[in-house]
Parts: sequence; structure tokens; C-alpha cells
Amino acid sequence: MKKYISLLFVILMFISCGKSESEKPVDSKYKRYNVESGIVKYKTKISGKVMGSTVSGKGESTLYFKDWGAKELKEEELVQTTKISILGQNKEDVTKDHSITKIDNGIVYTVDFNNKKINKMQNMSMDFLKDTDVNKMGMKMLESMGGKKIGNEKYKAYDCEVWDLNGGKQYFYKGIPLRTEISIMGITTVTEATSAKFDVKVPDDKFKLPDFEVVEVENMMNGENMNDVVNSKEFQEDVKEARKNMKKMEKLSFKEWKKMVQQNDPEMKNMSDKELRESYDMMQKMSKMILND
Repeated sequence: MKKYISLLFVILMFISCGKSESEKPVDSKYKRYNVESGIVKYKTKISGKVMGSTVSGKGESTLYFKDWGAKELKEEELVQTTKISILGQNKEDVTKDHSITKIDNGIVYTVDFNNKKINKMQNMSMDFLKDTDVNKMGMKMLESMGGKKIGNEKYKAYDCEVWDLNGGKQYFYKGIPLRTEISIMGITTVTEATSAKFDVKVPDDKFKLPDFEVVEVENMMNGENMNDVVNSKEFQEDVKEARKNMKKMEKLSFKEWKKMVQQNDPEMKNMSDKELRESYDMMQKMSKMILND
């Protein structure tokens, strides 16, 4: 079950949503965008309330890519503040995060600044998506999660596909997100491109990682061949059991689901009905996406 769900989210992370194009030949399993290269700078704003806490935050990030996204590096710095009021006493917690993720033809590098090391892992979704129309699958995933293409709009002078996902607009230019708005359990995160340049020369030093120790990380398939895992008896039984459980969950009313989760998770008791409803709706959409796959 863990393999199946984890695989789904890995695929979601690496698929794109652009239109099919074929100006230049490129290995389809590495082509993540429909533009050859680019440099995009973003600003992020976080705001909302959850479980009696007020959350705010801001951040900046930069995306560099070339070879249609086969080679990419994204660096982000984010500061988030959580304010909690308990029995008349106010508490403030500030967290800072600095992250770098690099993709290089199916190899993923994630920088761990706290421990001064770099985790290196084979991106198994590339093999899983071989001979698959990645753009078409990306659209299908968005639709399964409740997303709907609502038209085209200009953003930063680029003609973008605009998708509505749970009330938040998502702007994609040839598969590259230029603006995203995500609301989960009362917390809204808005990331907007402040500048975007495409089909430009991206210097090799933009893909350089810090001089930390590189650690090989075994992927969640434990070195097994993807086809062998998917076709294994254990995997198929896990999938069957997962679908069975999801069908049960899908039939639960909001009232039934609320009673169940509040009995099993003490933190759920502190959540408002609005927050619980958002969690319930997300669970329903994820269930439908997997069950209809």
C-alpha cells in the first residue's frame, strides 16, 4: 500500500501540464516542459488559520532548467510564523527553511542544509512514465483532483492555460507553473512568478550544488525493477486492499467520516467543521482519482 500511494505522489510531482509539441526530438520520458530552457523567479505568501493557530509566511525561489526540463534546479528560502493563543497566553514559533532540489536526467538531488549532505536518488517515475503521454496524464491527474481548465489568460506577457483547482487558479505556460494558489485546511499558499525568461542560455554554474557529501538513497522500490514491483503478487494484493478500503471511505457521509477520524485522532477534535470539510473533500477526490485510474 505504501509503495502504491508513494508512487502516485512521485508521479504527481514530476508530470507537466503543457500542450504536446515536437519542435525538436527529445526522449519523452525526460521531457517535462514544452519549452527548451528558462529562468523563473518566484515569491510565495502563506496565510490562514488552522486549529486555533494563525499562520503566515513568505519566501523567494528561483527555477533554472534546460533540455526541456531534463536538467533542472530549484532553490527556495521560506520563513513561516505560527501564532498560538492558549489560555490567554500567546506563543509564536518561527521556522526557516532553505531547500535546493536538482533533477538531472532521471537523478534527483535534494540538499540537506541542516546535516550538510546531499541525498541522491533515481527518479523512478521516469521509468514508470516511459512511452506515456506525460502532458495528457498531467491533465488527467488535475481533472481527477477536481481541476478544470477554465481558459487562457496572459500572465507576465505569456499565454497561460488557466486551471481551477479547489477554487484556486493555476497558471501554466507550456507546463511551467507561473502562478499557483493552493488552499488546504484553512491555509492558503500563493506562489507567483516575479520574472520569467524562456529559451535563454542558462549557465552551467546555475546547476552547481553545495560542496556537501553526496549520499546514495535507495528509492522506495528498494532497487527492484519497476515492472517487477507493479506485477508482483504482493503489490497487486496491496492495490486490491487499498481500493477496497477507499471504496468504504468513499461511501461515508461527512458526518460518519467526522465521527470516525475524531475518535482515532485527538488533533481532529480541535479542527473546525470548515477545516474538516476541506479534509473530507480532499480525501474523496483522491479516492476517486485512484479508483478511476
